[in-house]
Amino acid sequence: MTDLATLASNAASQGPAPVHLWDPPYCGDLDIVIKRDGSWLHEGRLIRRRELVKLFSSILKKENGRYYLVTPVEKVGITVECCPFLIIGMDVSQIKGIQVIRFHTSSDEQIIVNSAHHLSMEAFGENDSLHPVIHVRDGMIGLLSRAVFYRLAEIAVEHELQEAIRLGVFSSGIFFPLD
Repeated sequence: MTDLATLASNAASQGPAPVHLWDPPYCGDLDIVIKRDGSWLHEGRLIRRRELVKLFSSILKKENGRYYLVTPVEKVGITVECCPFLIIGMDVSQIKGIQVIRFHTSSDEQIIVNSAHHLSMEAFGENDSLHPVIHVRDGMIGLLSRAVFYRLAEIAVEHELQEAIRLGVFSSGIFFPLD
């Protein structure tokens, strides 16, 4: 990737790069894999430098079902086993009497569950079983870790939705079914 040192120094403070504005030429694939557990591998070896993983997650882009690391001058393909983000933490607060759920990714991003960041159950994997996910950004989703999902289940309530009682959670004034 071009100029990684510069990108790495800016990634932590600026959040995700504006990859949706960039359309550089495709330069091939890199042997980088994001595992289901949120770990990143390069040529089969774990990427241990947290800042490098944060950098890579900040320049991640999804196009036509494929994932890429993108800079203004090049785009390289990578492999994502399940979801590009793993949700490892959760906070619940009240803002003006309305419950707000905030998730934390393994790459230190924070996502508030709201109309732009929907919480849902999606089928994928070998047996197409349902998994709890949240829309993180630009069509990419984060898989809730088991511990986070258990915490979410603790605050779940029954609510009538489309003439049926559903189990789910409220965040930002919106009900998100979990069944």
